[in-house]
Amino acid sequence: MSSGARSQMVKDDPHKKKWERGQVRLQTRSGNAPKTMVTTFVHVLKHDGFLGLYSGLSASLLRQITYSTTRFAVYEELKQALTTKDSSPTFPTLIAMASASGFLGGIVGNPADVLNVRMQHDAALPKQNRRNYKNAVDGLVRMTREEGWKSLFRGVWPNSMRAVLMTTSQLASYDGFKRLLVKHTPLEDGLALHFSASFMAGFVATTICSPVDVIKTRIMSSNESKGLAKLLTDVYRAEGVAWMFRGWVPSFVRLGPHTIATFLFLEQHKTLYRKLKGIDEVMVV
Repeated sequence: MSSGARSQMVKDDPHKKKWERGQVRLQTRSGNAPKTMVTTFVHVLKHDGFLGLYSGLSASLLRQITYSTTRFAVYEELKQALTTKDSSPTFPTLIAMASASGFLGGIVGNPADVLNVRMQHDAALPKQNRRNYKNAVDGLVRMTREEGWKSLFRGVWPNSMRAVLMTTSQLASYDGFKRLLVKHTPLEDGLALHFSASFMAGFVATTICSPVDVIKTRIMSSNESKGLAKLLTDVYRAEGVAWMFRGWVPSFVRLGPHTIATFLFLEQHKTLYRKLKGIDEVMVV
């Protein structure tokens, strides 16, 4: 699979930025801030206008180009290397491959992820505390100059953990659901199978990643250094166990369709690529 095709495959849809913006706002809200997805959107529209829903778009695109391209490419290469006409990787092997792919993707995409969170969270800060990055390139330059290169990897460990969970629950579960559906339902390899498996994978990924996603977002948007244990303690005392699924709805509204579109495109791309290259089709079942 060509690198150009992989990059095109994982580029973010700009229209889902409004859901990501709402997700970040809910995950980082203060006590008197909007508490639901609808009121958060109304608040953003009122104070920042329609374009405020797309704040951080350049950082989001950079994140997808780095993070998603890495994890998809590594996972597909590993899976193809271990797949033959007579056998395919076991589900535990898929989980191991997805974990390694996600970990690498989390590290590669961390600088853009920090920028993405900061640019979306900026409007929620008092004007004197806003960073006002012009775009992703400006943000990378200013972060390196003002805070040092280490700032690009703030929250890299919770982000990598989130990337491991996301890749495992998204990619490995997609292949796992495909196997189950082929084995236990009348569905055959095609759009219906791909849609069903990707929808379930999106639901699983959103639920599993929600707690780590909240932690990652709060660490990256913070202006102070706080240990993970201290952060968890403070959040639990203030919000109880509900913090783990803060912003779940906008996260699923964003990630669900994105997962479906990604896998539908990926499956069609793989089919076309194999036909052009004369590679025999091998379905993982």
